[in-house]
Amino acid sequence: MIETIAGAVDRGRALLAAAGIDAAGLEACVLLEHAAGFDRAALLARGRETAEPSVVERYERLLAERARRIPLAYVTGEREFWSLRLRVDRRVLVPRPETETLVEAALERIGPGARVADVGTGSGAIVIALALELGSGTFLATDRSAAAIEVARANAAAHGLARNIEFLAGDLLAPLAAHAGLLDALVSNPPYIPTAELEELQPEVRDFEPRAALDGGSDGLALIGRIIAGAPSLLRCGGWLLLEIGAGQAEPVRALLLGTGRYEDILTRCDLAGIERVVLARKAA
Repeated sequence: MIETIAGAVDRGRALLAAAGIDAAGLEACVLLEHAAGFDRAALLARGRETAEPSVVERYERLLAERARRIPLAYVTGEREFWSLRLRVDRRVLVPRPETETLVEAALERIGPGARVADVGTGSGAIVIALALELGSGTFLATDRSAAAIEVARANAAAHGLARNIEFLAGDLLAPLAAHAGLLDALVSNPPYIPTAELEELQPEVRDFEPRAALDGGSDGLALIGRIIAGAPSLLRCGGWLLLEIGAGQAEPVRALLLGTGRYEDILTRCDLAGIERVVLARKAA
């Protein structure tokens, strides 16, 4: 079938809309750009040109995957985070814009030379952003999934950080035992969705993203509680714990922090939607 580039976008928009995808027009553009190697300016400028058969073939394949509700980031194999292009696949959670709130909060409290650990690093998005922004320091990243560590290492290498970040496979804080009392900051975007709510998620999340990166236990706080309990042994006095949380979890997490008697200066930070997205606390002296 001979069609213009603009016609291919229109056809893709209709197919994705029929599959229940809200941003069908935007995603049709993204997929055609990916298939053709265009940027947005080229896509707009060349809309009346005939689409190359090889491009149409690739585009059809991408559309079919997205119509099955495979996340857009998995279809294209990449996601932008903190203005960085990261490779992602089904081994890792897709980085979300709201997680940039965690990076912002951390950068306000630590500077170059800091010793920082990212617990549950996934694609490496958080620790890579921090390492690039801070420029110098000691950067550690843990994940219980060896497959996720592979993705994170590849992303770090792609951004010139292969020697700057130490990736450690293991459960939560366990791989950090050698750094007890030394960390200036411990950051984490842990699983925080209550188990009963997982089936209510959009198909892209429910059916394709790693369940272990989503499931926070019966109340969503199982792993958060473990991190809160264990972090004081790793942080220096005055060091910061920063956690991404779900909507409505700020007060329960604050209670967990207070209950340990090990933290002070407990604060929250909202994301762009006005949701309390990050809880941070300083280790008390």
